[in-house]
Amino acid sequence: MADLNRPNKGRKGFYVRMRFLHSNYRHNNNKKGIFSHFCYYPFIKWLLWFFLSLYLFISFPCLSKTPSSSSIVKLSRTFFGSDGEDSTSLNGLKIYVYDLPSKFNADWLKNERCSKHLFASEVAIHRALLESDFRTVDPFQADFFFVPVYVSCNFSAINGFPAIGHARGLISSAVDLISSEFPFWNRSRGSDHVFVASHDFGSCFHTLEDAAMADGVPQILKRSVVLQTFGVKYKHPCQEVEHVVIPPYIPPDSVRSTLEKWPLDGRRDIFAFFRGKMEVNPKNVSGRFYSKAVRTKIWRMYNRDKRFYLRRQRYAGYQSEIVRSVFCLCPLGWAPWSPRLVESVALGCVPVIIADGIQLPFDDVVPWQKISLTVAENEVDKLGSMLHHVARTNLTIIQQKLWDPSVRRALLFDDRIETGDATWQVLTALAHKLDRSQRRSQVATQ
Repeated sequence: MADLNRPNKGRKGFYVRMRFLHSNYRHNNNKKGIFSHFCYYPFIKWLLWFFLSLYLFISFPCLSKTPSSSSIVKLSRTFFGSDGEDSTSLNGLKIYVYDLPSKFNADWLKNERCSKHLFASEVAIHRALLESDFRTVDPFQADFFFVPVYVSCNFSAINGFPAIGHARGLISSAVDLISSEFPFWNRSRGSDHVFVASHDFGSCFHTLEDAAMADGVPQILKRSVVLQTFGVKYKHPCQEVEHVVIPPYIPPDSVRSTLEKWPLDGRRDIFAFFRGKMEVNPKNVSGRFYSKAVRTKIWRMYNRDKRFYLRRQRYAGYQSEIVRSVFCLCPLGWAPWSPRLVESVALGCVPVIIADGIQLPFDDVVPWQKISLTVAENEVDKLGSMLHHVARTNLTIIQQKLWDPSVRRALLFDDRIETGDATWQVLTALAHKLDRSQRRSQVATQ
């Protein structure tokens, strides 16, 4: 992995230095004389011929036979791994990752929570891109420019929750830096630059909706592409920017560890499950109730119902409860989305989405309508009968589609990009926005 602590100083003049070194190489090479040239060239020629022959021998042991589909798959896995990334796809997409000073990203990693909590997709995407074949170290060959600023790791000393009051200033400072040291932001006015906003109301950078709506998207980002967890199907100030709705971060290792102990098709002895904040008497905060009081209604109506396993306390091993459950309730919090959406799908529990108008992540590849249930916020009183009906009718069909490994893969951010994983879905979405690429537009006009 590239060193996140590497300072940005000295990047200017990169191409001048490279040209100078290349010039020196040619100058010194000429001093070796004709004898050195004629001795060196046949050796290189022989070496290239040897490796080419070796490659053909290994790849095509018998040219008289038509290769089977299985042999083609094996050859593909040799190059890309069983589930690795195929950098030849996605229309040749290339991304340049800015090497920003550590105050924008690496310094925040001193707190281990920064790379593991539900907002950590900003870290996961950055790390995956650094190790990816889709990354280019030549910014002039880039379609998009990723700006790695971690704004969700400033944890409150009072309640432990991420405080993002500094986010706008930190992003503005990063833009000032890259626009003064590189020509690419000014060239496109930021339209080919990508940021991550993985918290409650995305690119509005507020935890409460009223403040988020009042301030809207910062002017400096309005031409850029924002990867954000917030998404709704109606007009909203926090969506007034080109954006891609991404899933919240759930550590893939925790999911794999849970599934090793409890397989997807194992016994599910919990009918309906929810663990999390459920206020008995919801507090009015800035004219709003947490979860629009939906969680309170669920608690009051189903707390004594034996079919419902509802818990208000935190429990570190709660994934073991999800994997034993048939239905997992996913009501809204302050924002419509919830990490339970990803955890439910990843652990094979049918998500019951209670968040009116929510835009779900990667809905072009994740068949949400076939693997989940949607209950309107004002119909929570019918929740019990709805779940009972599904359990008696088409539950098996839903579970078969839900347990497809490709569905789980699409919502998890792997350490290294895997074909079909969440970062791959992000790149696919960017590949559909190549009209923003200055490099492509320049080639088209030539």
